[in-house]
Amino acid sequence: MIGKAKSISHGINDIRYITGESRNKKHPERIFHVKDNLLLPGLDATGIWDSMQLTLAKSKRVKNSVIRIEVSPAPEHTKDFGINDWQKLWDDFIDEFDNIELLDKNGRTYSPKTNLKGSKGSVWLHEESKSGIPHLHGAFCRIDELGRINNDHDIHARAQRAAERVALKRGWTTAAEVRGTNIGQVNRDCMETLRSMEHWSWDEYEALLRNKGYEIWKLQDGRNVLRGYVLKKGNARYKASELGKGRNLMATKLESTWKKLHTVPVPAKQIPPAAVVTRPVPVTVKGTAASTPRPARAQGSEPTADYTFYQSGSTSYTIGTDGDNRRYFIPEKVMEVFDDEFDYREVANHTDLTDLAVALFVGIMSAQAAPSGGGGDSNGLPWGRDKDEDELERARRCAREAARRIGKKPRTGRKR
Repeated sequence: MIGKAKSISHGINDIRYITGESRNKKHPERIFHVKDNLLLPGLDATGIWDSMQLTLAKSKRVKNSVIRIEVSPAPEHTKDFGINDWQKLWDDFIDEFDNIELLDKNGRTYSPKTNLKGSKGSVWLHEESKSGIPHLHGAFCRIDELGRINNDHDIHARAQRAAERVALKRGWTTAAEVRGTNIGQVNRDCMETLRSMEHWSWDEYEALLRNKGYEIWKLQDGRNVLRGYVLKKGNARYKASELGKGRNLMATKLESTWKKLHTVPVPAKQIPPAAVVTRPVPVTVKGTAASTPRPARAQGSEPTADYTFYQSGSTSYTIGTDGDNRRYFIPEKVMEVFDDEFDYREVANHTDLTDLAVALFVGIMSAQAAPSGGGGDSNGLPWGRDKDEDELERARRCAREAARRIGKKPRTGRKR
C-alpha cells in the first residue's frame, strides 16, 4: 500500500478534480463519494471550498491551505471492497497519519502530530481509466477547527509511514516489498530496450520505455543537459542511480552501456617477436652467473592517454574551446569525480567548472592558459599524467584547480 501527501495552494482545483467536477477528469462516472469530515452533507466542490475558507479566514493565513492525500492499496487486497470497507480503510489511515510524530537524529520533534480528524475534508474513490485499479483521494483543510495549523514538514514521509503501518496491521504487501519485487523487471526492461536499439539515441530509449508503460521524468541542468531521470510505473518510482549493475543505467552511463551491449569482441593484437627488443641480463643460478634475455623497458615519461575515441568504460563529453566544440570520451569514474565535486544541485556554475576540469584532464588547456576567476598564479603542477598518478588522482587535481580558478558559486534558494 502506498500513501502520498502534499500541502498545496490550488485547493479549489484539487477539490474539483477529486469530486469529478474538473474538466481534466475524463471519466467522472468512475468517481464515488466515500465520506466527508466536519462538512455539511451534499456539498459540491465550491461548497466544500467555501466552508474551508470560513475556517481559514479565522486563523493565520497560510499559502498552502489544503492537504492533498492519495492512498493506493494493491488491487488484490480490495477486490471485494464496498464503500463501508473503503471508509474503514480511510479511518485507519488517518488514525495512523495523525499519530505520527517526526523526530530528528537527536530525538527532537521537528514535525508534530497533525489533527486531520479535527479538520474539514472530503474523501473520494477513483478508478483508473485504463486499469480500473481503485485508490482514494482526500482533500483536507490545513487549519483544524481549533484554529491550529496542521504541520506539513516532510508530510510525504508521514503519509508513507502511515500506509506502511496500516498495511502491516492488515497483513498486506507494503510499498517497499512491491518495489523490491518489481525493480528486477524494471532492470530487465531497460537492458532489453538498449539491446533492441540499432543506434544510440536518448529519444529512442525514452520512446521505447514509454511503449512499455513507463513514465519518464528527466532531470536537466540550466543548459538542458540531461543529468538524470526517474522511471515511474503505477505508483512506484525508480531513480536511474538505483537501477542496473554498478549504476550502468544512469544518464551519464547509458551510451557506454549501449555500446558494451553492441560491441563485437576483437581478438587481441599479436605482437610479432621481432618487435620485442631483448638484452642479456646477468642472473644468479645456484651461485653461478648466467645470462638470460628479458624485454627492455622503454625509458621516458608516461604516455598521455588519447580521449578522442571511445573506449570501454568511457562516456562522451562535449566542450567548447575558442568557438570550437570538441567531443571527448572521458572515463566514467572520472566523470563521477567531477559530478560529485560540482554537484549541479548545489553548485550554480557546475557546467563551467566541469568544462574547465575536463579541459585540464584531457590536456587541451594547461593551468597557465586556464582563465582565472580568483586571481593568483598556477600551482605549477604538471597537467600531463604523472608517473605514479592514476586517473582518479589526476581528476581530483583537475577539479581542485578548476574550483581554485573559477570558484564555486552555491545555488541560492531552498536546497534539496
